[in-house]
Amino acid sequence: MKNCVEIRWHGRGGQGAKTAALLLADVAFQTGKYVQGFPEYGPERMGAPITAYNRISDEVVRVHSNIYDPEYVVVVDETLLETVDVTKGLKEEGAIVINTAKPKEEILPHLKGYKGKVYTIDARKVSVACLGKYFPNSPMLAAIVKVTGLMDEELFLNEMRASFQHKFASKPEVIEGNMRALSMALEEVQ
Repeated sequence: MKNCVEIRWHGRGGQGAKTAALLLADVAFQTGKYVQGFPEYGPERMGAPITAYNRISDEVVRVHSNIYDPEYVVVVDETLLETVDVTKGLKEEGAIVINTAKPKEEILPHLKGYKGKVYTIDARKVSVACLGKYFPNSPMLAAIVKVTGLMDEELFLNEMRASFQHKFASKPEVIEGNMRALSMALEEVQ
């Protein structure tokens, strides 16, 4: 399918990878795209590895399966690099985005020889600075938007604000913290 971006998310239960994939689908839909955002269900529990997916296209998406050869992979928890083949099927013309405080050079040996682009962001630093706690999904969501160029950053932030205002109407402090995390992450991804 042409003009379709496929993204695979790797995280652990409770880190918000599924939520981030669904938020990305929501925001892309609001900008006029055809979307899919879904998790791969199994025996998920807090801390167990999980996978989620996005398809975002300018055309109707007729494929309804997991994504085996994504253009992009998001790794919400760097410890998964040791236990999950996060680069499996990842196209070299795409990229991988990893949540880590380590320099890229320390991460490369864990990517099984992947030759494409590698981006990093310290989602813990961003999250703690903006939210006071570790919630990596908002920074990772902004990072993948930045890396893919799926939409204009200002449009992304406006749509996310609208989404957060709907979801957290009674918690304005959550809205502002998440908006700061998104903005900071757009600057921090390397």
